[in-house]
Amino acid sequence: MLGEYPIHGRGAAEIAASVERAVGNGDLEPGQPLPPMRELATRLGVNPNTVAAAYRTLRERGVIETAGRRGSRVRPKPATTGREALRVELSAGVRDLSTGNPDTALLPSLATALAASAARADRTPFLYGDDPVDPDLARIARAELDADGVPDGPLTVTSGSLDAIERVLAARLRPGDAVAVEDPGWGSTLDLIPALGLRTVPVGLDDDGPLPDDLRGALRAGASAVIVTDRAQNPTGASVSATRARALRAVLREHPETLLIEDDHGHAIVDLPLHPLAGATRHWALVRSASKAYGPDLRVAVLTGDPVTVDRVRGRQRLGPGWVSLLLQRAVATLWADGAVDRAAVAAAYGERRQALVDALADHGVTAYGRSGMNVWVPVPDETAAVARLLQSGWGVAPGSRFRLDTPPGIRITISPVAVADIAPLAEAVAAAVRPSPDRSYR
Repeated sequence: MLGEYPIHGRGAAEIAASVERAVGNGDLEPGQPLPPMRELATRLGVNPNTVAAAYRTLRERGVIETAGRRGSRVRPKPATTGREALRVELSAGVRDLSTGNPDTALLPSLATALAASAARADRTPFLYGDDPVDPDLARIARAELDADGVPDGPLTVTSGSLDAIERVLAARLRPGDAVAVEDPGWGSTLDLIPALGLRTVPVGLDDDGPLPDDLRGALRAGASAVIVTDRAQNPTGASVSATRARALRAVLREHPETLLIEDDHGHAIVDLPLHPLAGATRHWALVRSASKAYGPDLRVAVLTGDPVTVDRVRGRQRLGPGWVSLLLQRAVATLWADGAVDRAAVAAAYGERRQALVDALADHGVTAYGRSGMNVWVPVPDETAAVARLLQSGWGVAPGSRFRLDTPPGIRITISPVAVADIAPLAEAVAAAVRPSPDRSYR
């Protein structure tokens, strides 16, 4: 059943680690069945309960799944391999539109802000026991959150959006709990959830955000939490509209104990207003990252939420990294306060490229989506073929399998590296690669 690859180990932890290594290096492939527990126990000379414990650990880590009499098998998208392993290898001369990175020309210079932060640290070093949140960053962030209608709540700082999401999920949920997620959605989140021992429940979306009926179905089916991207949704560019926000709040009020997590990573690169859902449930958190506007290496995100959730995140943080570097926090505060990013100009730059590509594809009869942010989502009839054809044409795009659960195939195109002169040839190449274009939305 497992070919030439033997599973090793005498204890549950060793057996689980052996399977996990095999999945990670490709010796065990997605969907491949594992031996029945009694059979493997006989082969290894251990008690069947030992194998059962190993399989349970692998399920909790999101590596395998068990389907009754069908037995256990490697998950179709195991957490061990990660969706980034689905990246396309690019040959010389191929333009890379697959990364999801911001346009470096639109990022601010960091030298002055970092130098000022370092000089302040020289004068007054940050020490153990000091407040782990820079007061200037907290003041600026709170003022903007207030202006956007986000409910009042305590603030803390995490190392980016994904760090915040992980900490909030770990603070509130237990292994086996279900989390409602956007489909298609951010691949890192889709990997993180099973890695925490949680289950994903897909929620469809359109340009205005998650579909209320889908969310209602997920919550009625037992989802304990929901993650919503407010703007610049990855990969589709969806942005929660005012009308959709009202409908989603109504659904959430039917389930007041649901944990609501909002990701507003696009706050400084989009020109669409925020319509927060926070306050519709008792337990909530909203995170704003500096990565897209100021640079991915500034691992700083501001997290607010209800007092208990934020307090739990702070407490667990104290037991691990302790805090996010005040050098970085103060640099972000300086950049934010000084208006180092012309938000209107950045939003316009991304918006013009995005809309130009969507319009050019429409001229070729190809449906595409991209209401906000730096990505365009294109439904395709055959994902593998479309990616391969585009590679032959000199364009590297992200396969939709990085971002999908139940959604039909698609490709994600990052428009950050695209110039005006690139739009026409890119649209022509995409149209040739995806024909016949599917007559359906990305839902």
